Amino acid sequence: MSKPDWNTRYAQADFLFGTAPNEFLRREAHRLPPASRVLCVADGEGRNGIWLAAQGHHVTSFDASSVAVEKARAWAQSRHVAIDARLSGVDEWDWAKDAFDAVVGIFVQFADPAMRRRLFAGIWRSLKPGGLLLVEGYTPKQLDHGTGGPRDLAHLYTEAMMRDLLPEAEFLLLRSYEAEIEEGPAHSGLSALLDLVARRPAA
Repeated sequence: MSKPDWNTRYAQADFLFGTAPNEFLRREAHRLPPASRVLCVADGEGRNGIWLAAQGHHVTSFDASSVAVEKARAWAQSRHVAIDARLSGVDEWDWAKDAFDAVVGIFVQFADPAMRRRLFAGIWRSLKPGGLLLVEGYTPKQLDHGTGGPRDLAHLYTEAMMRDLLPEAEFLLLRSYEAEIEEGPAHSGLSALLDLVARRPAA
């Protein structure tokens, strides 16, 4: 989906993916050391980054939609939460080496296979040794449900794909399953999900 389309989707008064943090992220955030430096990739209106900042982490986020970034900034300010929300696409982002203790990617499934490989390479570069990557996305079974996400098989995740994208990773969690989720009007109902927590080796 192009940037103008995302701007149109985010222009509604309500929040496209709701205001609550992603449930997988809520479950797994205990793994993050206190006051971690966290990057939230394609964080949209900020629901995950703002929640992490409220837990005491130092959060940087980016999204390619200017509308979403402005909503995230305004929402963070209204909650008196500090978050560095920036306007950027995947290929424009500066994937600085060893910059973050953790990187979070929740339903980042607009990327085609070529962009996805660049994305995960950038993420891995930005993680400090010992840092954590937390990812949730839809699997191919999601096409049977139609309750959110892309309709293009090439944009969906499998466990084998993740192992291929992250050959150096220590996988702390990698599973595929089905569950009911309620994340605003865009993600609602029985969903086919993949959860991943991976550590960049310290040595």
